[in-house]
Amino acid sequence: MKDNIHNIRWKPILIATLIAGTLDITAAFANAWLSNGVTPDRVLAYIASGVWGKAAYNGGFEMPFSGLLFHFIIVFACTFCFFGLYPKWALLHRSILLNAVLIAFTAWLVTTQVVVRLSRITARPFQLSDALLAISILIACVGLPIAYAAKQAYRK
Repeated sequence: MKDNIHNIRWKPILIATLIAGTLDITAAFANAWLSNGVTPDRVLAYIASGVWGKAAYNGGFEMPFSGLLFHFIIVFACTFCFFGLYPKWALLHRSILLNAVLIAFTAWLVTTQVVVRLSRITARPFQLSDALLAISILIACVGLPIAYAAKQAYRK
């Protein structure tokens, strides 16, 4: 176990998390604003409401901050898992784009079908157009940076 902890490539994992998390939350802010006029603080309160419930919308700065923290924890989990699988599965060495799609679809599936359902957020009804938009954003903002970072980190 000790050897495995020392073999983890922490720096690229953290850098990929920061890049992917920043791109994703920025896209979420832009999408919320352009589609419904929702401000970034409300987006972050929505994320925080997964833990804090409706109180997240009435809190002070700590609620948007906790929403941002939760967002980055989820992106870190995606990054950490992919970096853990990358050296073990030869299939993942073939295509950054295929990996980006795999990461995005997995992140969307886990978030919508596990995280939201276990949280205090009310799950919205499935809409194909919303799902395709969310997955597309995840491919560009989360999947590509993580897949590229893993390929670079494990170059021979």
